Parts: sequence; C-alpha cells; structure tokens
Amino acid sequence: MKYILTLFLLSCISLETIAQEQIKSTDTRLAGIDSLLNKVLKDQQIAGFSVAVVDGDSVIYSKGFGYRDLENKKPVTSNTLFAIGSSSKAFTAALLGMLQKEGKLSLDGNAVSYLPQLRFFNENMNNQITIRDMMTHRTGLSRYDLSWYLFNTSSRDSMIRRVQYMEPNVGLREKWQYNNFMYLAQGMIAEKLTGKTWEQNIKDRFFVPLEMKRSNTSIVEFQNDSIASLPYKLEDNQIKKMDYYDISGMGPAGAINSSADDMANWIKLWIAKGNYKGKEILSPAYITEAASSQMVIGSGLPTTEKDIYMANYGLGWIISSYRGHYKVEHGGNIDGFSASVSFFPTDKLGVVVLTNQNTSQVPTIVLNSIVDKLFKLKPIDWNGKVIKAKLKAKEINTTKKETDLMQVLNTKPSHPLTEYTGVFTNPAYGLVDISLKNDSLLAKVGKRNVWLKHYHYDTFDWKLIDKYGKTDTSENSLKLNFSTNVDGKIENLSASIEPGMKPAIFSLKPKVVYLDAKTLEQYVGDYTLVTTQVKVSVREKVLYVYLPGQPEYETIALGNHNFDLKTMKGFSVRFELNAEGKAEAIYFIQPNGTFKATRKNE
Repeated sequence: MKYILTLFLLSCISLETIAQEQIKSTDTRLAGIDSLLNKVLKDQQIAGFSVAVVDGDSVIYSKGFGYRDLENKKPVTSNTLFAIGSSSKAFTAALLGMLQKEGKLSLDGNAVSYLPQLRFFNENMNNQITIRDMMTHRTGLSRYDLSWYLFNTSSRDSMIRRVQYMEPNVGLREKWQYNNFMYLAQGMIAEKLTGKTWEQNIKDRFFVPLEMKRSNTSIVEFQNDSIASLPYKLEDNQIKKMDYYDISGMGPAGAINSSADDMANWIKLWIAKGNYKGKEILSPAYITEAASSQMVIGSGLPTTEKDIYMANYGLGWIISSYRGHYKVEHGGNIDGFSASVSFFPTDKLGVVVLTNQNTSQVPTIVLNSIVDKLFKLKPIDWNGKVIKAKLKAKEINTTKKETDLMQVLNTKPSHPLTEYTGVFTNPAYGLVDISLKNDSLLAKVGKRNVWLKHYHYDTFDWKLIDKYGKTDTSENSLKLNFSTNVDGKIENLSASIEPGMKPAIFSLKPKVVYLDAKTLEQYVGDYTLVTTQVKVSVREKVLYVYLPGQPEYETIALGNHNFDLKTMKGFSVRFELNAEGKAEAIYFIQPNGTFKATRKNE
C-alpha cells in the first residue's frame, strides 16, 4: 500500500509539472510556437535550449527543448541551468547603480579613485576615465579578450594589473569598443566598497530578493548541479561536447549561471522599473538611465530588414529598435553556451533564451520569432534566413582557395629549435612557455596546449591541441614571429593579437640557474680591463660585479658561465675558465661590443 501511495504521489507531481507548463503555454499570441521552436532545434542542430516569455509581472510561456545531456537523453526544462555569459554585465552595472543610490560612489566619479590597484596606460586615462566610461565601453581600449580567455588566472588582482599595459587605440569616449576588463574593474570596485565579494553581492542583492533560487556564480556549483546543462559545439556537422570554461577570475564580466525561470524574474524587475512584488530593488532613475542610450555602438542603419535599426549601449544593455518597438537586450557567449536576455519597456514584454551551443544564432532566431508573434507582425522566417546564410558560408569555405602568397616556401628557422624554447612574457597578457618535444615546438598558454608549426623563416603558425591530443588543423591568422638581439640570440616573439593594433611583444624571460656558493667562488676575484679594475664578489649565493664609478651590478646566473646584469637589459658577462676550473677572464658583452678583462695575478 505504501509503495502504491508513493507511486501515486510521484504521478501527481509529474502531472502537476506538466499542467503548469501547459498553463504557461496557453497565450493565444503564441499559437504554434512549440512546433516552430522544435523546427529550430532540428534545423540548427542544437542539443537544447530553454525559453521564458514575460508579460508585465507574469510568465506567459516557459519551456525547454532538446537535451541538457545529449548522450544520456536528459531533457532541458525551463529550470535547467545554463551559463549566461555577458548577459551577466547588466547585474554588475546594476550593483554599482545600487551603490550610487547608497551614496558610496558616483557613476561619473574617477574610476581609479575607487580602486587604487586599477591603473591605465597613461596619466591622462587615470585622471579622466569614469565608472560610466567603463560601463559603456568608451575608454579607448580595444577588446584584449585573449588576455583573459587564453591567459586565464583566478586572481582578480593579477588580472586587473594587466590593464596598465593595455595601449589604447583611440581616444577616450571617441569610439565604442567592448572590453571585459572594464566590467571586472566594476565588480572589484563593488567588492572594495562593500567588503563583500562580487559573488556574494550578486547573491544578496539580486538572487535572494528576486527569488532566483537556482542561480549561482560558481563553476563548481554549476558542474555539480543535478540538472545543469552540459556545453556543446557544432563541428563538422556534428554536436560535440565541450569542456566548461572557468571564468571566475573575470566573474563580474560573465560568470552567472541561471535558468529561464529565474531570469524571468530578473526581466520582471526591469519591466516594473526596479520593483519586484511591491519592493524596490533598483531605483526607477537607474532603470531609466541603464536602458537609455549612453554611447553609440555603430551607424545602426537598417540592412536587409528596413524596420530594424539603431545600435547603442546603455549601462550593461544594448539598445536598438526592432520593427517599431524599443528593445533592450544583452547577449552572452562562453564555451558551449549562448544566451539572449531582452525586454521591451514600452510594451512591458520580455524574452529569455538560454542555449547549450557555442556561439549560436539560436537565441536571436528564437527571440525574433517570439516577438514577431507577440507584436502581431508579419512573420519573418528567421530560421530560414540563418540556414541560407550558413549554406552560403559553406559554399565560400569549400571554394578552392588560392595559394598563400604571403608564405615563403622552402625556408627553415635560423636557429636550432631548442633556441626558440623558454618562457616569453607580456605584462598585458601573460606567459607563453615554449618547449621542444621530439622535433616539435609546443607552447603552454594558460591551460591550453599549442603546436607551433613552422610557416617560414622564424615565423610559426599557432595550432591548438585539445585535451585528447588532437590538433586543430583549420586555418587561423595568429602567427608567432621570433626575433633576435644583436648577438644573434632569440630575444622575443611578437603576435598580432588585437586586430588593427601593432603586434604584442613577448620578451624571453631568462632561465635562471641556481648555483651554490662553492660553484660561484670560482668566479670571485679581481680582474683588469685595460686600466680599470673589476671586482667580482659573492654575497648570499648571488654574484656581483663592480667597476669603479658605477653601481655594483647584481647578476642572474644563466648557466655555462653566463650571467645577465639584472638592471641592464642587453648587458651580460661570461667567464672563461682555465684547466683547473677557475675563471681567468671575464667578457663584458654589451650593445657596443664585447670587452675582455683578465684575472690579476695572485
């Protein structure tokens, strides 16, 4: 009897869940939407997605399509967790809007005054950039996305220090250029002013009062959630599983994980001008400001559709006109997930689309298809348009390509491959650690492995290697070019990482050799350089070189009797040993020549 009762209760719960979903799907404006979205699921070869539609303070439609776990056929529901990527930015901006209302900052206040560890490329930027400039992507900095995406670290202090070395390519407030680091900075400002982490602030100020019980900001919580979606990509016409991307270091720019049902509550807040269930969460003044144009993104002229135009940026939102309706939206993309969160303030309507497909157009297809129905507009086959565009792109890709005229054939590297190895550093990005395995140069960049395939001379192609050891053989524009110093040694590598910017230079970091005191003693003594007396000494296992009238130079041991002068770039010394293993001469190697000093007779 107990067993039968349990089955009966479980059946009731299942029927109740189905009934709730059916009730949410009865709005007559959305007639036929299920079949349309199922067609999108099939045609776009996507594992799954979820949708929520808000009308005023009510959810009129919420449903999942496809699978959150394709292999095990586990379905998506409106409660399934997805990474929402940059749709998180509106939360971070709103957090600072709250702090402004509390009198803790001004959006037009100087950014570095609130966060001393934030420094820009020059003093003019330090003195003039405001929080609003960072919110609206008008600081003059280009994206620098590979700095955080490839050279990832969980330390926000470490990440924000890179900004100081990011050279602007346009003037302040001259051009809109998306930059995730500016949202990291905003999150860190909130952390400093509140004494709480960005994660805790988002939970306390938004997730809890908005009853977003499924939402989180942790990759660990996300992966361990019992009904979270797995990440996927479409490759070679097949749906393939990806790895989760840990974006915690850049969290304020895009680390929120949520469900369609939870995000519906976030949209209700914006439609209600900052109120949720009668309680003010955000001020109406901030809502108006955030959802209004603050910076022009681009020309915003109509293209194929004459009634879709304008492209401006608010505070964590993109503003446009969609077929006669004022639209506020922000998309999101992170490995294996794509999202769209939008609302139409004058119509009091909102739509959330969350998918488990990498860089997918499904959120746009679904959003546009739904609002066309809600606004009773002449339908546009958004799904068909994307299919046609993909077929056209495929035709172009399959067209026989011309020979690479830039590549100089039948060349070889100027140095043995082992001399291209070492750790190369750039303060705006991070480390490229290059090693030699068999006959191949391999690089470690953050958590990623790369094969450097010889292109010509001292230039190498960048080929990513996945965790299974498979090399990406597709063409890419990223190449590494090595260069030497005056003595012919490899000194740095350059890479054109930022489009339209001069190549980033990664300098070879000397491989330091640690020598014991006994070994260092063989170099100690007095040497004569023409008429100048040179003194070599050791203190605390460090070799020092002293010339009269100059500071004492601390050295860095490089091995094979070679030492760099720590404070003098391009200057080094090399010792010459006699048969007894004692130094009898020291060579000063510097840009203007090499000079020999011989040991004085003892």
